[in-house]
Amino acid sequence: MKTTFAENESLILIVDDEEFIRMQLRLALKREGYQIAEAQNGREALSLCEQLHPDIILLDAIMPDMDGFECCTRLQSLECNQDIPVLMITGLDDQVSVDRAFEVGAIDFVTKPIHWPVLRQRVKRLISQSQLQKLLESANQELQRLVRVDQLTQVANRRRFEEYLDQEWQRMLREQLPISVIIGDVDFFKLYNDTYGHQVGDRCLQQVAQAIKNTIKRPADLVARYGGEEFAVILPHTDIEGAMILAQIICSVVRKLAIPHSNSPVSSYVTISTGVATLIPTLSSNSQELVGMADRALYQAKTAGRDRAQFI
Repeated sequence: MKTTFAENESLILIVDDEEFIRMQLRLALKREGYQIAEAQNGREALSLCEQLHPDIILLDAIMPDMDGFECCTRLQSLECNQDIPVLMITGLDDQVSVDRAFEVGAIDFVTKPIHWPVLRQRVKRLISQSQLQKLLESANQELQRLVRVDQLTQVANRRRFEEYLDQEWQRMLREQLPISVIIGDVDFFKLYNDTYGHQVGDRCLQQVAQAIKNTIKRPADLVARYGGEEFAVILPHTDIEGAMILAQIICSVVRKLAIPHSNSPVSSYVTISTGVATLIPTLSSNSQELVGMADRALYQAKTAGRDRAQFI
């Protein structure tokens, strides 16, 4: 095994059991400016792929122990390697071998003896396609993030809240476990905006959102901006006692931000009221019932004086 590559250049993994072939490929491709890693068998190639994530793999079809066809099949089964293009190099040019190469996941093939201008162009094309695919995937991931995130507060938006609640409701239905929702509303936020202006109001919402987000510790829990000055938390596998404790902590951490609110009737600082509800899903119930219960509990918290947690 030989590895020589730099961070900012395309990396090609050459897999061939013949040292002379690897040397020829290495010298030819390094002249084109590529960085090279080498493996002398399929098992070594699988290990290197997981470590290095090359931009393209040049894979010999006929090797002892694990041939290129089996190696390519195994590469496709590894999630981290599924998108790496494989160019099969084979001494076989019969229809069965060519069909098999494509069936196991190879993107293209060249035959031995290698015609170097053809190999150079195919490598260049496949790397270009691979880089374009990565850019498209990255752009798509960012788009997916944007449509699920509230741009002001950088927590989940209402759309993501609804999607995730339905997803976790179904999961808790299957497992017959409780799911809780907390809905919080910043107290007298209209008065806050009227007093300090909308820009300061936006900063207030950002601080409150991050305070709530930092309170949530489990990966399965979700914080969302429910709308305006309202925030919501989804708590799968959480009973009413656990949800109430968390709601009380949220009230406390918002209070401790000590954001001045000179015109608030309940405090000289920004506070939040929270409503809590818990259900074990059944076939005759739905997630919106849970939201409705939390919303009614929030109304009760406001009626009782705000800056508190209330449950139904």
